[in-house]
Amino acid sequence: MTTTSEPAADPQPAGPEWWRSAVIYQIYPRSFADGNGDGTGDLAGVRSRLGYLRDLGVDAIWYTPWYVSPLADGGYDVQDYRRIDPAFGTLDDAEALIAEARELGIRTIVDVVPNHISAEHEWFRAALAAGPGSPERERFWFHDGGGADGAQIPTGWVSSFQGQTWTRTTNPDGTPGQWYLHLFTPEQPDVNWNHPDVRQEHEDVLRFWFDRGAAGIRIDSAALIVKDPGLPEVPETPGPGEHPHLDRDEIHDVYRGWRRVADSYTEPRVLVGEVWLADHERFAQYLRPDEMHTAFNFDFMARPWDAKELRESIRMTLEAHAPVGAPATWVLSNHDVTRPVTRYGREDSSFDFAAKRFGTPSDLELGTRRARAAALLVAALPGALYVYQGDELGLPEAEVPKELIQDPMHFRSDGVDPGRDGCRVPLPWTRAGTSLGFGPDGGGAPWLPQPTGWRDRSVEAQDGDPDSMLSLYRRALHLRRDLPALHAEELTWLGLDADLDVDGQGDDVVAFTRGARFACVVNLGTAPVPLPAGATVLLASGPVDGEIGPDTAVWLDLPS
Repeated sequence: MTTTSEPAADPQPAGPEWWRSAVIYQIYPRSFADGNGDGTGDLAGVRSRLGYLRDLGVDAIWYTPWYVSPLADGGYDVQDYRRIDPAFGTLDDAEALIAEARELGIRTIVDVVPNHISAEHEWFRAALAAGPGSPERERFWFHDGGGADGAQIPTGWVSSFQGQTWTRTTNPDGTPGQWYLHLFTPEQPDVNWNHPDVRQEHEDVLRFWFDRGAAGIRIDSAALIVKDPGLPEVPETPGPGEHPHLDRDEIHDVYRGWRRVADSYTEPRVLVGEVWLADHERFAQYLRPDEMHTAFNFDFMARPWDAKELRESIRMTLEAHAPVGAPATWVLSNHDVTRPVTRYGREDSSFDFAAKRFGTPSDLELGTRRARAAALLVAALPGALYVYQGDELGLPEAEVPKELIQDPMHFRSDGVDPGRDGCRVPLPWTRAGTSLGFGPDGGGAPWLPQPTGWRDRSVEAQDGDPDSMLSLYRRALHLRRDLPALHAEELTWLGLDADLDVDGQGDDVVAFTRGARFACVVNLGTAPVPLPAGATVLLASGPVDGEIGPDTAVWLDLPS
């Protein structure tokens, strides 16, 4: 489904700092496209849809893990970084995909998960077999338990998936053994970054993928990898660098080493961090010139649909990045987060993992209107833009039946949290067919069920509709590429610290300029806002007739 009313994107590669203003499309391989009809997305499916991504206007693709994995956590439990999971294809398929995408001007970013590996990884199996005190166990965090019988867990640290972070092993004779640390599931043992083997192996993995043409690495849970070897409990209010397993000062030595690897290539590779930190100064330290190039901006994604909140997040983000000269990143969702169409239609439109519950109502019509406006807002901001697969179709969060849920977050919450499967349901490409075009007609059922109503949100249904979400994204991404103002990093607020005012801005409007002529105005209120005098509308998320309606964004060409 590659036909489009928009011109094809320029297939020529961008400059050496392409990542500063790139549009990067996130692919969750299990759910993008199924080439062989077994119900699971694969690399053949992605290769068949590269034309769609070119026409959409993306500069790069980021793949969540495609490696051999038992899938205890959706592929983030990696068993072998040098092999593609057979469900997705082969290493040859990955190399061909990287090359074919690059021919279309699309770079590839692959995921690396440095905090932990799979319990099926050869290192961990060897550690279990070798026993206490062995060199093999020094690559992990094995520890004796407390009490006379060792039954007390070493720490009370809480898992990112809720629950405790230690699991006890069993000795060959059947008696209880040592405990091992896992900040996520028991199937994901944490590795010890104080060990030279761990550091060397991960740098070798970077080279393995860079040598095969990957343009960059996305670093999962980047702030968690280094632990205090004394294993103290988490203080009630830890100061900077005082948390025993989050944002340790020693962590920066690791990423300086990674940056040296990335910079050793003729075309330097890019490091992108997943860094969840509330302290913006500490966050910015990961983006110093000798560490990562960019990191995800989760603050904006978590904010509610409120003009004051979004302005504050934008200001704070740009101010945090300025001292280190790094570009900001903007994203509305990802493979872990409730989709914006559903989130923005709720009474509480912010996002918090701890607040996810079954049955939370959402006005999808309102959410769609706001998601359209949000798409133009983030596409107009300075920095890089990430688009999660399916957001360009306006897909809502799917309600996966409880008996079909696979996400461990659901089970570790004792069934209270619906988990993340709702944003991972396979994409609809056509109006009809056994999987709505996700796989060949007559093939296997998708690994997660698609809602029936998604046929009307499919690529085929939206492709020729100028008012569809897909058409809006295509126009926005092409304009973003074509307008020089949107490649500069300056932003000036309208009505706040600029001479040009927007009538009626008040507390309900986000408005700014990029360069002398381009402006973005978003009305988050309930009353219409007049257009600036003499301005020409370049693109709008909804109808505009002399004024900007509620929950509507416009891009403007201002009078000179």
